[in-house]
Amino acid sequence: MKTIWILLALVLSLVTGADLSAQSPFYQGKTVSIIVGTKTGDVYDLYARLLAQHMPKYIPGNPNIIVQNMPGAASLIAANQVYNVAKPDGLTVGAIYPALYFDQVIGRTEVRFDWSKFSWIGSPVTSNHLLYMRADAPYKTIGDILKASDPPKCGATGTTSTAYYVPKLLEEVIGTKFNVVTGYQAGQDIDLAVERGEVICRAFTITAFFAREPFHTWRNKGFVRVLMQTGRKRDPKLADVPTIYELMDQYKARESARRLATLVLAAGDFGRPYVLPPKTPADRVNIFREAFVKAIKDEAVLADAEKRQLEIDPTFGGELEKLAKEVVGQPPEVVAQMRQMLGK
Repeated sequence: MKTIWILLALVLSLVTGADLSAQSPFYQGKTVSIIVGTKTGDVYDLYARLLAQHMPKYIPGNPNIIVQNMPGAASLIAANQVYNVAKPDGLTVGAIYPALYFDQVIGRTEVRFDWSKFSWIGSPVTSNHLLYMRADAPYKTIGDILKASDPPKCGATGTTSTAYYVPKLLEEVIGTKFNVVTGYQAGQDIDLAVERGEVICRAFTITAFFAREPFHTWRNKGFVRVLMQTGRKRDPKLADVPTIYELMDQYKARESARRLATLVLAAGDFGRPYVLPPKTPADRVNIFREAFVKAIKDEAVLADAEKRQLEIDPTFGGELEKLAKEVVGQPPEVVAQMRQMLGK
């Protein structure tokens, strides 16, 4: 009889243990990696580290979240990695450039993803952009660039980086000319090239321009001037700088060019997006979406972001998912315009 009771106790303990294991949150004891398509210290990286610090408490099981940097090709390498190599198990998140859909729309062979099939988590900020120019350059306004016989030389990481497509969009909509040099690994490398005089201009986000060095010092010393911005309204911090929409009105941009601008500038609505691989289980996508919403509204996160000079103006997963389907479904005439703009 004693033996029977011992066996029953063992069976009960095994059943109870299995039941408790089944009830344990998936993320308990796990490590989540955020693959960031830029170097350490870039603003993409700063946002990722902010979320890595604060999101775990909103994920059942409180996993460890680490940041891994995978710079190159305007984050195309990171996007391909997340889409094709990472397991769709909810343990790998991508922090990628918002304009990678350009390469898919125009059919670049390097693209190994379908933009519309990523699992979209959210973006902490929308991204309007600016074009800065060294103050000692002869181009004081966009009008000066229009009249110039020698196009200013700007730096870029790749064709889906802001640094490339904003100057190229200006060429299409108002007729400026730029010499855009690609191949820099990250934005910091372009800024160093500007300091060395290799290039004299760069387009990138307004957020980054007011978030970190060397831009604080540059602004204080008058090293650069901002010539244009992409928002529909002027950013209060750049109240004297014309928007691209004002420039299109001033230089009477054709309607087809305006349609192209709408498609291209949708990248600003994607902001600094976070994605999971396709076919990630819906419950894990929802866990991340909910954790993102809670974290981005947390007073501690907002205070930390302010301390780091990072703006918070979020877009959530459902909105990004809808926008992703819209931007890749373009008519042939718009695709042809984008091909021309990107030199494809």
